Amino acid sequence: MTELNPQPMLTGVESGNRTPLLPRQDPITQLPILILYPHSRCNCRCVMCDIWRSTTKEELGVDDVARWLPEWQNLGVKRVVLSGGEPLMHSDFWALCEAFRAAGIGITVLSTGILMRRDAVRLAQYCDDIVVSLDGPREVHNRIRDIPRAFEKLAEGVAAVRAVGREVTISGRCTVQRQNFRVLRATVSAAHDLTLDRISFLAADVSTEAFNRPGGWDAERIAQVALTEEELPLLAVELEAMERECGEDFANEFIAESPDKLRRRILQYYEALNGRSDFSPIECNAPWVSTVIETDGTVRPCFFQPPLGNIFDAPSLSAILNSDEAVAWRRGLDTHRNEICRRCVCSLALRETGGKYVQG
Repeated sequence: MTELNPQPMLTGVESGNRTPLLPRQDPITQLPILILYPHSRCNCRCVMCDIWRSTTKEELGVDDVARWLPEWQNLGVKRVVLSGGEPLMHSDFWALCEAFRAAGIGITVLSTGILMRRDAVRLAQYCDDIVVSLDGPREVHNRIRDIPRAFEKLAEGVAAVRAVGREVTISGRCTVQRQNFRVLRATVSAAHDLTLDRISFLAADVSTEAFNRPGGWDAERIAQVALTEEELPLLAVELEAMERECGEDFANEFIAESPDKLRRRILQYYEALNGRSDFSPIECNAPWVSTVIETDGTVRPCFFQPPLGNIFDAPSLSAILNSDEAVAWRRGLDTHRNEICRRCVCSLALRETGGKYVQG
């Protein structure tokens, strides 16, 4: 789970936390998490994402964000997650961070890690939570990222941040797909070698328009990423070996998910894509407790669902989130039946415990 204040911390619901999800209340008056895309481009060329194919260099203006911040504070935003695109490519990124810090909002940065060494001092100054992409051990990570020395740059960046800000939580996230599903144990070892605080695993989204895929992928692109029916037994063997050999990492939650959750959210997901199973039901309250604002101002209830509006065209974020159309959409949303939710690889289950918000 992710503790939003004062610092994030990942643990698992399966480890005993059965605190109820935050309620799905309408209209929305409390929005603990806001996910922001500061920059439209990325500095990697991964097969499972098309953000890098963008031909624009859009970025959110610091003045615009400063203008929106009072309302976000009134909405109870506790943490902003800077995603994208690579957020560190923003031309005035630290002015954005200064504005969030002045507003008392915690900052999480989702990064490829390529620019972390350059920005280590200010990352440690402004951010208490960094999540880096880790696709496998060195050779696999470099092949998937498709840029020279991607793993080496990531390692140098983590070390540089550690040298100046050991209180910063740095975790890894691995998207499991055809090029790396055989090396999940080696990925855990790589996470240790990088001195990450933990590693989480999720399946690759191949079904939506997220990550700069208007119209979605055709069958050929899906086949490059999604596991085939013949590969499913190999994934099962890797997960079983991972459970046997990484017991301590599961016990102390260095691996964020439990073995059961990995089977449900990765193996069963790819089985369902191949028609051999049904998708595992998810519990998620993202549309009620968070929102996504993209670089062009598009506002979404989560990474994957269709837009609710555009913040540049509306009087406020609240006006978008609480429009008649948005409220009606949320009230009609059944996450167990909605086709996008059923195939979701990155659901949010936000809870409040001990006066703090936690994800998990």
